[in-house]
This record gives sequence, C-alpha cells and structure tokens, in this order.
Amino acid sequence: MTIVRRATTAVSRPADVLRLAVVVGALGVVFGDIGTSPIYTIQTIFNPADPHPVPATTENVYGVVSLIFWSVMLIVTVTYVLLAMRVDNDGEGGIMALITLLRRWAATGRTRVTMTLAGLGLFGAALFLGDSMITPAISVLSAVEGLKIINPEFEGWIVPVTAVIIVILFAAQKFGTAAVGRLFGPVMITWFVAIAALGVWGITGEPGILRALSPTYALGFLAGHFDLAFFALAAIVLSVTGAEALYADMGHFGRRPISVGWIFLVFPACTLSYLGQGALILQDRSNISAPFFLLTPDWALIPMVVLATAATVIASQAVITGAFSVTAQAAQLGYLPRLRILHTSQSAHGQIYVPWINWLLMVSVLTLVLAFRDSASLAYAFGMAVTGTITIATILFFYVAWRTWQTPKWFLATLAVLLLTVDLLFLAANLTKLVHGAWLPLAIAVTAFTVMTTWQRGRAVVTAKREAMEGSLRAFVDGLQDRPVPVQVVSGTAIFLNRGSETAPLALRSNVEHNHVRHERVAVVAVEIAIVPRVPDDERVTVEHLGEGEDGITHLTVRFGYGERPDVPAALAQLGPEDTEGDLDLENATYFLSRIELRLGDEPGMPAWRRRLFIATSYITADAAEHFALPRDRTVLLGSHVDV
Repeated sequence: MTIVRRATTAVSRPADVLRLAVVVGALGVVFGDIGTSPIYTIQTIFNPADPHPVPATTENVYGVVSLIFWSVMLIVTVTYVLLAMRVDNDGEGGIMALITLLRRWAATGRTRVTMTLAGLGLFGAALFLGDSMITPAISVLSAVEGLKIINPEFEGWIVPVTAVIIVILFAAQKFGTAAVGRLFGPVMITWFVAIAALGVWGITGEPGILRALSPTYALGFLAGHFDLAFFALAAIVLSVTGAEALYADMGHFGRRPISVGWIFLVFPACTLSYLGQGALILQDRSNISAPFFLLTPDWALIPMVVLATAATVIASQAVITGAFSVTAQAAQLGYLPRLRILHTSQSAHGQIYVPWINWLLMVSVLTLVLAFRDSASLAYAFGMAVTGTITIATILFFYVAWRTWQTPKWFLATLAVLLLTVDLLFLAANLTKLVHGAWLPLAIAVTAFTVMTTWQRGRAVVTAKREAMEGSLRAFVDGLQDRPVPVQVVSGTAIFLNRGSETAPLALRSNVEHNHVRHERVAVVAVEIAIVPRVPDDERVTVEHLGEGEDGITHLTVRFGYGERPDVPAALAQLGPEDTEGDLDLENATYFLSRIELRLGDEPGMPAWRRRLFIATSYITADAAEHFALPRDRTVLLGSHVDV
C-alpha cells in the first residue's frame, strides 16, 4: 500500500493574522446577525403585549440595559471570542467542528461520553437550522417595520414588502455571494458607525444611562426584581443572536480578525446603541414602541430604514450561507443523504449553494412571515433557538478544553459553572415562552435531529446488507482466474466507485457474473470523507494493488475533507502509470456506479415509521455522477435492491 504524493499548489486559506481587508470581510459576513440585534431587542423587552411585560420604570430601564451589556460581555466576548474560538478542527470552528473532534475521540475510546455529547452537538446543529429559518424572517421584518415610523399608513405594506425581499434574497442565492461580497463589509461598517453615532446622540440627552455599564445594576435588577428580570431574559437573549456565527466562520477569516472586528467596532457600536435607546426611553416612556428608529432624527429616518434593510439582508445572507455549510458538512459526515451542492466561486472555498435547502428555507421563512406578521411575535421563537445553540456549544467547548488544555481544572470548572449558569438562566426563561412561539425552533430541531439520526441508522443498516451482498473484494479478484466460464479481458479502462476497500462493487460483480467480461485496466475507487475540512493533495490518494502480478486491477482510496467538493477524476489525474499497473485512460474511461433501490421490509433494528422516513429521505439524494464530478456520457449505473 502506498500513498501517492504529487507536487501541487497549496490551497490558500485565510491566515490567522491581522489584515485590514480580512477584518472588513469579516465585518460584512460574520457580524450581520448580531449587529442588527439592536433593532428589535429593547423594543421586545418592553413590549406591553408580552405575556410577562416589563414596566419601563427608571430602575427597570437601567437594569435591562445593564443586563444586555453584561450578557453580551459574558456570552459573546468571554465564551466565544476569548474561549471557544481557541478550539478548532483544522482551522474550522462551530458546532460541526466540535462534533467532528468528538467523533475522532470516540474512535479511540471513551465512546459513551463522547458519542452522547456528539449527539447533543447534532441537536445543536439542528437548532441552528431552525435559527436559519427564523433569522431572515425576524431581521427583515424588524427593518421594514421602520416604514410605519415614517408613516403609520405604511403598516399594511410591511408584510408584502418583507415577502418580496425574501423571495428576491433566496432567488439570488444561485448566483453566489462573490459578486456582492465585497460590498458587504463597507455597508456593515457604515451601519455600525451610524448606530454608534445615534447611540451617542441619545446618550447626550440622558448621560446618566452610562451608569448602566456597572454590573451592580444588572445584579440589582436580578436580585431585587427577579420576577421581572427572569422573564426579561427571554428577550434580552436577542442581543446575542448570531454569536455562533463568530465561531462558525472562523475557518474563513481566522480568529484574530474576527476578534478585532468585535472588540474594536461591533461591540462598542451595539453597546452605544443600547445605551442610547435606554436614554431615549428614560426621556419619554412612549418611545418603547420603536426605540431604535425613534432614536433617528426625522431627516435621517428614510436613509436609516434603507440601511437597516440592507444590514438585515446581509444578516440573512450570512445565516443562509451558514445553513448551506452545516447541511453540506452533515451530509459529508453521514447524517444526511448526498446533496446537490454547487460551488459559486472559483476562489472562495466556502461559497456554496445547496438548491434543495435553499427552497426549503425560502418556503419556511415565508410561512413564518405570513403566520407571525411582526418581529415581536417571532422574538419568542428566536430566543429559544439562540439559547439552545449557545448552551450546547458551551457544554461541548468545556469538554474539549477539559481534555486538551493545560489550564488548571479548577479554573475551567469555575468558568464552566459561571457561564453555564448564565446560559441555563436564559434557556429556562425561554422555556416559559413555549406556548407563545418558543415551541417552533424546538419542533424544527426535533424534526431535523430525527431525520439526521434516522438517516445515520438506516445508512448503517443498508451498508451492512450491501457489504454482505458484495462479498470480499480480494477473494473476488483472486477467483477471477478460476471461474467456470472464462472471463474475457476487453481493452479500455473501467473505474468502479465503491463505498469501502473490503468489498467488491456490485457493478463489477454483475459485469463479471452476467457478462463474463472485465476491462484491461480496472480501478476500484473508494471515496472517504475525512473528519477534517480539507485533505492536502499529497495525501489525497492511497494505492493498493490487488490480484497477482500485473493483472491491471488496482484499488484506490481517494480522501476528501468534509468541506471539499469530491472531484474523483481530478484526484485520479494525479496518478501515473507506475501507480496503477499501467496507464488509466481517464479521457476515455468508463465509470460504473452501483445503484441501490430501497424497499420497505421488516428490519428489526428500526421502527416502521423510521424505515419509512429513511426511504422518504433517500429521495432527495443527489445524482452520484454529478456529486463526484463524473463525466455523465461515460457513466454507467447498475442497480440492485435492499429491504429495510
């Protein structure tokens, strides 16, 4: 067995160094969600229609603003920026990266704990999919709601305008973000400068609001008015929406640019906006209806609504891209069927388009907009998705840190207790909103989690049955010379794609048993998806010779990272004649795929409803030839069936 190494051009990756262009890029992609939270957070907290309303008294306003500041400080700055972003999987961050680390450890022991936590992480990823449906709805709705501040008669246009923007947003996904991506950074910089300036303007009217930066106001509000503060947490959590994006996008921009962008621009701008809105409410309690837009002077209101809409579209774009990335990685790791994935940029690795997920998200977002009709109603659902994802990410991070860091265990334990106490308080507060909409992201997450775990289980069942049908690859090759009917050797190259290295592809077995022929050059190719985002080209292909002498039959293992597009012909082009017992004529080679038809059976390991769900999910499986970049005019499918 040999590993073929070829001199190749290194894949460019974002260096974890501080460059202005990288910081600007991060500002345009990473911070859209959390950067637009000031539009609706304080408005939701003091919403008189809330089932647990918070009166806008002076003491409560100070307490709420202080709680927002310190919640953002603890959850975003401490948990994510200072701690979690120091843990990565080959440069990638986010819940999927933590899951892959746990899967890697599970393969070497301590399976029960690591696999339980990996399952918890998978539920967190499912919650993120719920978040990706809610974010575009609440973000765009909250921005367009500025129309009724301009003119109350425009209120009837809010939902239609929001729906049109969302349809355009999802319809444009197939073109990718490369063309407009360079505009995102400057737009978001303009946004943050604008909300910071408006915040300062508000603070000048009530400078005493600056005292809310002291933690004594947050602690005093919690201790003195716990009945109000506890329920207020369900809305205060909206201030940290998008925190997971900082971690998930670390692979694209690096830790330092994201950290610098957060600490020196985004966090100060959001803080000033919250302080300014608090000051505005202290001046006039009627401003609780829309403190963000009422902070804007009349002459700047229309430009601010336009800018807010642009910022929320960017926030939606970021979370949609994140949903594409999560589902693509889940499919590569075996939690979802093979999906059709289009790469929309030749230079930016992370820019992908997943059509099936795109249209599912669009229908879901439009349904939410038409059902809830305003951002305040959606806020309860949004908070549940956010708190669940953050809590799970915190648990996984501290487990990874406990195993890998040299930090004293007592210090990690103290931090874990402090930060998880904060997370669990937010989670508990949002559970009180279950009947008011918090059930929605849980329902979405449970559905997605059930689909992913069912696919993983069903795939294992089908793989076991398929391997029994295929039989040993080496025994099959060794027996080619001893068959009752001689096997004729025809000229040409045949490439059989297979799921592993131990069994004979059904297509190869069928060709020999029914047609009694084989090609002069035969390559059995197993595609493996590694638990790292990318595999270096010099470790791409492993060669194993089969049979006796120069019989022209070779087994190849081609490895791709879970973040890469599997291009089999490009990988095979690295090989020379000395690697494969002769020249593989890739220009004229025929590719053979084994297609399995699933039929409902009586598999004892799965309930009937899960077997039906598994078969139904299989219908969205993408075409294998396109997925592996095979030439369609030279690809042959040979089928069989498996009962599940």
